[in-house]
Amino acid sequence: MFKLAHAAGSTDWMALAESCVAELGDVRDATLGFVYATDAFAAEFDAIVAHLRSATGIATWVGTVGIGIVAGASEYFDVPALATMVTDLAAEKFQLLRPSSADALPTDLAAWTRKHGPTVAVVHGDGRDQRLNDRLADLMDFPGAFVVGGLGSTRAPLQQVAGEIGRGPLAGIVFARDTIMATGLTQGCAPIGHGRRRITKADGNVVHTLDEHPAIEALQADLLSLPEHERTLAVRQLHVALPVVGSDGADYLVRNLVGIDPQLGAIIIGDMAEPGRELIFVRRDPAAATLDLRRMARETRARSRVAPRAALYFNCLARGPNLFGPDSEELATLRAEIGDVPLIGMFCDGEISNARLYGYTGVLALFS
Repeated sequence: MFKLAHAAGSTDWMALAESCVAELGDVRDATLGFVYATDAFAAEFDAIVAHLRSATGIATWVGTVGIGIVAGASEYFDVPALATMVTDLAAEKFQLLRPSSADALPTDLAAWTRKHGPTVAVVHGDGRDQRLNDRLADLMDFPGAFVVGGLGSTRAPLQQVAGEIGRGPLAGIVFARDTIMATGLTQGCAPIGHGRRRITKADGNVVHTLDEHPAIEALQADLLSLPEHERTLAVRQLHVALPVVGSDGADYLVRNLVGIDPQLGAIIIGDMAEPGRELIFVRRDPAAATLDLRRMARETRARSRVAPRAALYFNCLARGPNLFGPDSEELATLRAEIGDVPLIGMFCDGEISNARLYGYTGVLALFS
């Protein structure tokens, strides 16, 4: 059983919470709830969770706050909104990663994952917490778990819930095998020019040379390879992509092109530039992003052995209405491929797939 309820249009969190409770209806058999609130209610998130627990009788909730959230066919971006989804999943089918597990992953959680693996972990992170990278690195070695999720996005201090309410670098839930049957990652960018280049000289986040030539010359060459009418648009949408080692060219980490230094012939990127690593110039392109979203959703659905019963979607703040246009067009494209199933999630400050932190992406998880 999966039930979805969402509400918007009021600055009164209690009114929206009551609306969700009423829409959920009879949830006496439910064991787990997901909850996402827009950051209009960041300061009240703990009160929202407490009210949902009391009103529904569901003790275990998982979720956080985002500048935008998604629910069903609706994108709520930077407006007061609340979304909930509940299920009657058996209690032995999941384990929590609580916000209080801030300095190390619990050993009992690792043991549970080994017993039930392969598993999928759904996590929410706080990009302002300096321990985040350490916990993500821990998850890379987490036994038998594929980790997906996103970073909460809010102008206020970020609260999370995973059984308990609190703040921490990561919090979430780990599901036993066959609970989440497939996950997918879609990129919001398309490569331009000559494709992969190799960083041959760098200092910090400054790339001095690509393929032994000044980096700015490589950038100019890739831009000049485009038709003239596309060149101006590409300049406005330009980013860099760092291919993930051991993967094909479709899996890469998109980072901002922070600046250029004509005197040095260098470019500055939003990540550490390591000599020997590959780099691709890319542009954020709505048409290419739509095609890749359809591909990802279709392939993720095809990997599922049965029709999905529900979905989680973690989406970059720069996507949604900022890339695909208004009226929840991205969700319409996604749902055309996976079906009309209960869907919930949020707009993120960074997306997580395979325990790596991405940008400009959408991450999908389908429940069996």
